[in-house]
Amino acid sequence: MIEALRPARTPRPYADPYVAGVALGLVLLAAFVVMGRGLGASGAFGSVASAAVQAVSAPAAASNGFFSRYLAAGQSPWLDWLVVELVGVVIGGAASAWLAGRIAATVDRGPRISAPSRLAFAFGGGMVMAVGAVLARGCTSGLALTGGALLSVGSWAFMLAAFAGAYAVAPLLRRAWT
Repeated sequence: MIEALRPARTPRPYADPYVAGVALGLVLLAAFVVMGRGLGASGAFGSVASAAVQAVSAPAAASNGFFSRYLAAGQSPWLDWLVVELVGVVIGGAASAWLAGRIAATVDRGPRISAPSRLAFAFGGGMVMAVGAVLARGCTSGLALTGGALLSVGSWAFMLAAFAGAYAVAPLLRRAWT
């Protein structure tokens, strides 16, 4: 099964980061023009959670301020802009990986770290980012892209802190990759 997922050809190189950055900026501009709002991802999880609460008919939970915000609009939380956007991101990412010949069941890691350790670090990093998204009341894409485009001071402060944190931690993790 895993062998069937491996590409038959040599993977194409990644896109030029400057071209990809301009393309992402154009997608953000299109989102503002077409949908009247920017990009984000973490709000989709709130919509899905409220849909789950609605599905199990939990009135006590549905009266919670977090869930009522999503349920009060009167439309299905599954049709929320961020949920549809996130589904499109998954489909677009899978299509891009397939076209570039990068579909494979592998764990990218350096020579000094085992696959289980790499997965543990990835899971831990994801959990730190999830907690950060809750504390910041938004994810990286919403804060950095949308907030940054709107010149939000909080968004710019978040990005400076994120880059400073990454530069501070990078030397500690570099040994695992070299």
